[in-house]
Amino acid sequence: MVVRLAGIITPEIPRAGRSQGQIYSQGAKEYLGEVILHRVVEIKGYGLDQHDRVLGEVFLRGKNINLEMVRTGLAEVCRGRPPMSFDLEPYLKIEEEARKAKRGMWALAQR
Repeated sequence: MVVRLAGIITPEIPRAGRSQGQIYSQGAKEYLGEVILHRVVEIKGYGLDQHDRVLGEVFLRGKNINLEMVRTGLAEVCRGRPPMSFDLEPYLKIEEEARKAKRGMWALAQR
């Protein structure tokens, strides 16, 4: 099963034909791998995306990993239309806190 982390966008990793990804892409990938790789997680699903991936929130021992990605500054809130019944409000609050604290990608922000 392939899961697309609902509510967030992470920096793009390098793809074939491109020499490098966006800044913090490797950090986001490594963080996610360290946190959930080879562990049993719970997924709260919100249906499928256009590529038939499960849109979901990933939980490890009750901790919302999607939110943790935003909290650490390794992801930002997706500003598109959220899945039905998905609450973006906690994500927006956490992102604002990360911005103010200049965590991760927000350390580079000019705002």
